[in-house]
Amino acid sequence: MFSNLLIIFASSLVVIALFQRLRLPPVLGYLCVGMLIGPAAFNWVNRSEELPDLAELGVVFLLFSLGLEFSLSKMLAMRRLVLGLGSLQMLVSALVLGGLLMLLGIPSTPAMLLGAGLALSSTAIVSKELGSLGEIFSSHGQNAIAVLLFQDIMAVLLLTLVPVFAGSSEQLWYWALPLTLGKTVVLFVGLLLASRWLLPRLFHEVAAARSPELFVLLALVIVLLTASLTHLLGLSAALGAFLAGMLLGESHYRHQIEADLRPFRDILLGLFFVSIGMLIDLQLFTSQGLLILALTLGLMLIKGCVVALLLKWRGSDSETAWRSGLALAQGGEFCFALMAQMQLHKLMLGDLGGPLLSATFCSMLLTPLLLRAAPHIAARLHHKSSEETKLEEISALSAGLNNHVVICGYGRVGQAIGRLLNHARQPYIALDNDPVRIQEAAVAEKCVHYGDSRRRELLIAAGLERAKLLVIAVDRTDVALLILKQARRCHSTVPILVRTRDDSRQAELKEAGASEVVPELLESSLMLASQALILLGLSDQQVQVHVDQVRRDRYRLLHGFYPGATDEET
Repeated sequence: MFSNLLIIFASSLVVIALFQRLRLPPVLGYLCVGMLIGPAAFNWVNRSEELPDLAELGVVFLLFSLGLEFSLSKMLAMRRLVLGLGSLQMLVSALVLGGLLMLLGIPSTPAMLLGAGLALSSTAIVSKELGSLGEIFSSHGQNAIAVLLFQDIMAVLLLTLVPVFAGSSEQLWYWALPLTLGKTVVLFVGLLLASRWLLPRLFHEVAAARSPELFVLLALVIVLLTASLTHLLGLSAALGAFLAGMLLGESHYRHQIEADLRPFRDILLGLFFVSIGMLIDLQLFTSQGLLILALTLGLMLIKGCVVALLLKWRGSDSETAWRSGLALAQGGEFCFALMAQMQLHKLMLGDLGGPLLSATFCSMLLTPLLLRAAPHIAARLHHKSSEETKLEEISALSAGLNNHVVICGYGRVGQAIGRLLNHARQPYIALDNDPVRIQEAAVAEKCVHYGDSRRRELLIAAGLERAKLLVIAVDRTDVALLILKQARRCHSTVPILVRTRDDSRQAELKEAGASEVVPELLESSLMLASQALILLGLSDQQVQVHVDQVRRDRYRLLHGFYPGATDEET
């Protein structure tokens, strides 16, 4: 076991470093490591019973971290997506894929069961990549997460149904379905009670002890205990971890828990992807390469189109529909387990198992690249009609505004600016691409709209040509730079105020057309320094003179930084 881990980690170290240089996603590197060191290639790692269990912990930690991002209130707001879109995706995809397998000569029961397995997507890959790209809370990201959560429940049900259909279980399928759903409800209620009464007191006591070791141990115990209880109930350990994380998502300790568990999550998740890569037989790619290619393309095309068409039918815009479809087009890790169970119970033909496994793996391998190319692919696929309708609505709402302020990004900074503008009775219109934030803000404010501010036509619809000021309050400098360039194409003379974290790209923003750039760290340092001077006995007037001089010199006095061992980004 120890030698296996040494080989896996050493190989991953070399391959991931290479993939970072090539600007490729780390997930692809881990999958390639699994293929190379597995029995189908160099055969450096022997199969062991401990490795799959250890690798599964990576998915458990990933789902727990993801649950921390989704509080209970957010999940309740997404219930229509989880139950509505999730059930429709599973039903339609399973019927289509199962029907095609029946046309290929597979008996009806194995075909439909296998079709349902192929309808599952990869929770681990999609969640990790959406998180890496910062798209978890985008509209297509929430669609993907909602469907994946429903699929995790259905995956457990499918695994329990295999012996039922094989005739080796006395339980009937119409009893297995409500039993699984009932167990999920019991688990949720139990975790809800624990998160309300027990866990806050535990974390308070551990935090009062001021021991980092105790805090990490408590977080690990919660994750592992939740996964164990869920496993004892016959449910997915990853689903239980997600529910536990979701219920802790509203606590004051959420960020500390996430920071403490991140190293465990990343290492174990890499081990999980390596274990998936080890299942693939490379010889099949030479003997049945064309069949695997056809199955891969067919699987991704069918699943992607099903999701996109369902979202269009539910009223979503085309771009979101296609990006959601691209995110869920691959096969999933649960499909590997389902195929293994079917082969064990002699429900699947041996000749078809290898190519289907390879096609599922290939679809997972393409997913990180597909998600990065999704904006360009969706832009080519989606129709302009619904997009133009949305722009026309924003244009109609902003038609009566003149000499107003346009705010791009309505997070904490954007909302603070909006409140001050309201207090000064200055009209404004705000744009943000977080659907949850827009949904909550739209209840109280009619001037907040959903949209990607990097789109020139959206800025025009917001009335930028008539605006008195543009405030770019997004938290990413690269996105702010793209918005700035588009804004200057629309209006070459409008004053543009850009918020940025530090002064590292201040010159680049100024060259792109920013009228003023406000670096948060330098402004906060300047405010602290001014308060220090006042406490040292200087008058308010003297302090104001110093502050004005620093600002006139573009913060030159505050430039320069000596990094320390504990510094990360700041």
